[in-house]
Amino acid sequence: MTGASRGAAADGGSDGDEPTVVTVEDDAVSTRHPDTAVDLQRLRDLSHLLDDSIRVPGTEFRVGLEPLIGLLPVVGDAVGLAISTYVFAVAARSGVPRATLGRVAFVLWIDAVGGAVPVVGDLFDAYWKANLRVADLLDARLAHPASAAADRRYLRRLAVVAVVCTLAVAALLAALAWWLLGYAGAL
Repeated sequence: MTGASRGAAADGGSDGDEPTVVTVEDDAVSTRHPDTAVDLQRLRDLSHLLDDSIRVPGTEFRVGLEPLIGLLPVVGDAVGLAISTYVFAVAARSGVPRATLGRVAFVLWIDAVGGAVPVVGDLFDAYWKANLRVADLLDARLAHPASAAADRRYLRRLAVVAVVCTLAVAALLAALAWWLLGYAGAL
């Protein structure tokens, strides 16, 4: 953002006729915690290691260590949870809007739920690449803070989908209960 002002006080001159251009730093980086840049670089490095560090031979597809760690029963999920906690802490510390934090939490939740299924969950982790998604989302929001409106729209749509799914499951359970009661009454 730039602005011009006139006068001796603004430009240090005595005639007051020449405009002085004053540049005000409008960079979101200046208002963030000083360690945010370091945290984000660590997050990018960790995301690359966990989601994109190994190229599958003969293809352009890349995987990381996370699907391999996930193959370990119980321990793999615990390590994944610890990493997700760190990723969320970096997101929260970076100063992104709450809607963006909600979206980060949703991405990590999908990763945890999808990754919890034995073997299939590890294939899902190789595809979903939650850490890279979060790092890209944080980079985008910190570069263009006004784009956080997209996260609010995303969360609203997600809430609608969650309500519809909840109603569908409730209707399915009610139909199942009705059928079971009818079946039990026929005995």
